[in-house]
Amino acid sequence: MTFSICVRESFEDDDGEEQTRYGVAVTTRLPAVGTLCPFASESGAVATQSLVNVELGEKGVEYLDDGLAVEDALQALLNADDGAPQRQLHGVDADGTFAFSGEECKGWFGHVEGENYTVAGNLLTGEAVVDETAAAYEERSADDEAADAPLAERLTDALAAGHAEGGDKREELHVQSAALLVESTADPVVEPYFDDLRVDATETPIEDLRETYEYAVEGYETAMERYEDAYDEDSLDESE
Repeated sequence: MTFSICVRESFEDDDGEEQTRYGVAVTTRLPAVGTLCPFASESGAVATQSLVNVELGEKGVEYLDDGLAVEDALQALLNADDGAPQRQLHGVDADGTFAFSGEECKGWFGHVEGENYTVAGNLLTGEAVVDETAAAYEERSADDEAADAPLAERLTDALAAGHAEGGDKREELHVQSAALLVESTADPVVEPYFDDLRVDATETPIEDLRETYEYAVEGYETAMERYEDAYDEDSLDESE
């Protein structure tokens, strides 16, 4: 199923400490892709797709949390998977990237690896889908002003670029979905609501994911404005 992007970024938190964030986003012409494909933790991000094996994503992130390098972790899982020729598996960790497309995936299929990201897709209209997804992420990340936007927003933009190039070629499947997940080594008082979003069944997955993101940002900002002091004190008494 379709195409996804995994990324790693470094940033400074409000205290000036160096932190790392990981993100993964995906869209497909099937429902509920967010239950199957994207996985992330403060150690890395992984996407499993094509003939999906959810265990590859779940265990992949577990292995990263245990300290394995992404290449060692994901390759070990593929080595033990009889269905590996039909899988796509890719991801990032603190030090590197890994991307695999089995030879029995359905065309067009393929992947690209950048310095701090991976993009992979199958059953696509063509190679331009993954190329444009990668280019959109690179361009926004290289622009100082755009790079200040939350990663969730920039991941949505990357999916939009790939979708505009044709995306998943199965036009007969009108029910689609999209999802994104962002995790970080930072420890905010409240996790941003917009870092874990899913649109499970729609005909317009990118538009709906973007709208959901915008509402989630609005909700987060409103809640923090009203309850930030209570959150800081770990008590909601002030809001009652």
